[in-house]
Amino acid sequence: MTEKETLILKETQDWVHEKLAGETSGHDWWHIIRVCHSAESIATEEGANTFICIMAALLHDMADEKLNEDPKTADLEVQEWLYAKDLTQEQADHILDITRTISFKGGHGKALTDLEAKIVQDADRLDAIGAIGIARCMAYSGHKGRLIHDPNMTPRENMTQEEYRNGQDTAIMHFYEKLLTLKDRMNTTFGKKLAQQRHEFLLTYLEQFYEEWDGRR
Repeated sequence: MTEKETLILKETQDWVHEKLAGETSGHDWWHIIRVCHSAESIATEEGANTFICIMAALLHDMADEKLNEDPKTADLEVQEWLYAKDLTQEQADHILDITRTISFKGGHGKALTDLEAKIVQDADRLDAIGAIGIARCMAYSGHKGRLIHDPNMTPRENMTQEEYRNGQDTAIMHFYEKLLTLKDRMNTTFGKKLAQQRHEFLLTYLEQFYEEWDGRR
């Protein structure tokens, strides 16, 4: 990575930190840092452009509809930020395209062809599973005022993007509607390897959860 790229990363890191430092929904600054770390690890293993991956990882939630009342304006702000940096047009557009295409969207996100986009999406998905993924799921459910579990509610299938975003679910339902599906949605060889153990931890957690729910442990 060049000295110029290192400086741009530092400036972007400071900007994102300023924007997300007080976020409490599980899409906070430390989520961004973890995704950056995973993206760097996967990019190194897969032979991708590490700078592009880390930049996109830093910015991937800045225009997310979960965090912004006006996602289009937030997206424009990200675009203006990138265009103001000492980047080539190709670099800026590449990073911007990744931030616009990696969202889960209830399973309706388009299939990716770009390696760096696949890597950032894998890194983001890794942070949704395993021990940290469970903690984030519970934090987000609490943030939205949703129950931990209701045995009378069952996971929804074939949801529209609108139903996924705005329908009423529980934290445990979210395991079945999203978290448990992510292992098989990973893009890269190294991402799939990392996801396997985290997926198994989700299953172990659910087994323990149901045992405790029924008073058997």
